[in-house]
Amino acid sequence: MTRIFVLNGVNLCSLGQRRPEVYGTLTLNNIETLLRDAFPDVDLEFRQTDYEGEMVGFVQEAGGSDGLVINPGAWTHYSYALHDALEAVDIPKIEVHLSNVHAREEWRRHSVISPAVDAVVAGMGAEGYVAAVRYVLTRIGEH
Repeated sequence: MTRIFVLNGVNLCSLGQRRPEVYGTLTLNNIETLLRDAFPDVDLEFRQTDYEGEMVGFVQEAGGSDGLVINPGAWTHYSYALHDALEAVDIPKIEVHLSNVHAREEWRRHSVISPAVDAVVAGMGAEGYVAAVRYVLTRIGEH
């Protein structure tokens, strides 16, 4: 069975409560349910952490899977440790953002993560996760 890690970074545990006008009203649990329903034949490994070192460990662990979807949250803009971890794993990797980061504050428009992934999805809300998993499946020839 195809195994894909879905990793969520700092502050994403508060989805549904924190700035719903920007990030939507769905929680991480809702997004997990959405993905499990959309991809019942895929082994989806969901993780969330507010600790950068733990996220680096999750990325390294994901290196043994078929693909990776990651919403790094604020680490997008400054975590070279996360960039290096992503660069070191040789699997399809997709960066996801719920909001359109390019239409927001200037500092949100730069990602140190993007050069280490295969694609970026932004501004699609929770559907961005669906698109990202579909892209990983396409890359590995499963969809």
